[in-house]
Amino acid sequence: MRIYALVFGLLLLCLVPAPGDAGVIGAVQRYFCRVRGGRCAALTCLPREERIGSCSLNGRKCCRRRK
Repeated sequence: MRIYALVFGLLLLCLVPAPGDAGVIGAVQRYFCRVRGGRCAALTCLPREERIGSCSLNGRKCCRRRK
């Protein structure tokens, strides 16, 4: 039974993302940005775009053309 605990612990460590890496959360935010018709901008949105959200925890912005 002790071996199962060790295997489970190692598996859990492999699945947990590194500190500072958004991993799954960032991927989901980028996906929802694309679904809403936006794109991920590194710094700021272009002049003819509006900010509709964020793409990552690092501050990337989700931008879409103004209607």
